[in-house]
Amino acid sequence: MGLAHPAVLDAFAHDKRRDTLILAMYETRPWNGAEDHILQLQEKLNAYASFILDGEMAESFPHFADKPVEIQLRTKHQPDPLALGLLQQAREQLALQQIGLETIKIEDVEEFEPTCGCGHGGCAG
Repeated sequence: MGLAHPAVLDAFAHDKRRDTLILAMYETRPWNGAEDHILQLQEKLNAYASFILDGEMAESFPHFADKPVEIQLRTKHQPDPLALGLLQQAREQLALQQIGLETIKIEDVEEFEPTCGCGHGGCAG
């Protein structure tokens, strides 16, 4: 889980209050402007966008196909200026596809409970 694993969907949930799908990615490492860290963020964002835009999400979760989608970067540390710049560019591009992008500072990865919304208590059903 995390930015170091771009092919992994860290968490998927249905925010019933907003009727929005949340695809969350986690980063617990401090942001220090390292090029490889920024590349990992870019790869993870690209993987999430592809999952949504290429139809894989709708195929995997057809009961959510018509819901708005938001990608969340859930991070323990404030992103550095380089990461913030990349996030702003990504936010603008994703908005053109009606996909939201938010950065949320968290204390602990456990504060977010993923679900697929299938009623089986996770994505095992």
